[in-house]
Amino acid sequence: MKTNSQGSRTFSASLDIDSRLWEHDLKASIAHARMLGRQKIIDTAQAETIIAGLLQIGEELALEMSKGVIKFNPEAEDLHSEIETRLFQKIGVAARMLHTARSRNDQVATDTRLYLLDEVHLLCDNLLDLKKELFQQAQLHLETILPGMTHLQHGQPVSLSHHLLAYFWMLDRDQQRLNDSIKRISSLPLGSAALAGTGFPIDRIQVQRELGFLKVSENSLDAVSDRDFVIEFLSHGSLIMTHLSRLAEELILWSTPEFGFVELGDEVTTGSSIMPQKKNPDVAELIRGRVGRVHGALMGSLTMMKGLPLSYNRDLQEDKVHLFAGLDTVGPCLRLMILMLQKCQWKPHRMRESLRKDFSNATDLADDLVEKGLSFREAHEVVGRLVQTCLSAGKGLEDLTLAELKATHILFNETTLAKIPHLQVMKARSSQGGTSPEAVRAQLQLAEMTLTL
Repeated sequence: MKTNSQGSRTFSASLDIDSRLWEHDLKASIAHARMLGRQKIIDTAQAETIIAGLLQIGEELALEMSKGVIKFNPEAEDLHSEIETRLFQKIGVAARMLHTARSRNDQVATDTRLYLLDEVHLLCDNLLDLKKELFQQAQLHLETILPGMTHLQHGQPVSLSHHLLAYFWMLDRDQQRLNDSIKRISSLPLGSAALAGTGFPIDRIQVQRELGFLKVSENSLDAVSDRDFVIEFLSHGSLIMTHLSRLAEELILWSTPEFGFVELGDEVTTGSSIMPQKKNPDVAELIRGRVGRVHGALMGSLTMMKGLPLSYNRDLQEDKVHLFAGLDTVGPCLRLMILMLQKCQWKPHRMRESLRKDFSNATDLADDLVEKGLSFREAHEVVGRLVQTCLSAGKGLEDLTLAELKATHILFNETTLAKIPHLQVMKARSSQGGTSPEAVRAQLQLAEMTLTL
């Protein structure tokens, strides 16, 4: 049985969480040691010894990682103490000089920002790759028509290209938000020490430049005690996951026999343990389900910060639990969505057939009457009666003859017939941002520009 003090140490330990920051902790420590030497805060030879020791630790940890397991001391309180202990074992008392003019408070904030910067750049690349996949598929389906829906009811026909580009622009905004957040993440806390700065003549600009930060933090209290950059990322991550979930949901619906618009690849589906005919959209369902992890992490991080007095409090140790939960979810979901789209087979014939007798061309008949002088309210009533007539006869509007149209209203004529086919209805939506091939080509040109920026 553990003593109470042992239980407390176990409860307080964070090595199992923050161990993944080891590369960034070493990088920041090397920059700090180099600055201490150049500023003559510690002996130059000591600084060089410290740096050599840290580099050696990095090589050893990288080798351990390549073998699949890094052997950290389970008794270590956190990553920082583990690395300092290893350094002491290598170079002796000189290792104790490394912590001059810094605290674990500014150290962990620096490590977390460095780590998140790398991850955000990777996620921006993932978003770009997903946008490219949507763009490439959209180019192929300018005249592939399917029902555009509101309230999950057929509204008006749209092209598959137009539908895919809707997600392109959602993800483009996600990428913009992530890119914009880099300038706020990239603020160096190191040099803030515990909370009030340090009396040593440190050079924060030197460290900032070596580590690649855009600026030095302006206020030491703020630098060690806020995690708004974590919350901001999780907010952006939540939006990304929401957009992925919407696309996943449509792929799930569209792959059902009732829709039959798409067949998902074997790489992202599974069979049933009892029903041999099943092809379950597991990956899409898991993406949809894992949105909750990121939304939960966002709420967790917001709650963690609520009511915290300045400056550092141990509550902030939990920031990485939430951050890593978000990062470990968003990246794989983006990459698997790319795979899912690459392996899917669209069913244009089934999409087109689903428009038969769906009356999603009714608005165009009303517009035809308006163009010929009728008010829209009157035209709406006329077409409403025509739809009822078709329902009674088991027909679609596209099945009507000119005589049947004229029997409903005298203003219908030969030009009306050309406006009824669903493909023509789609092509007629030529306003900027619309679904016509002409309008979508303009969208594709804009989309291509974002891919090359």
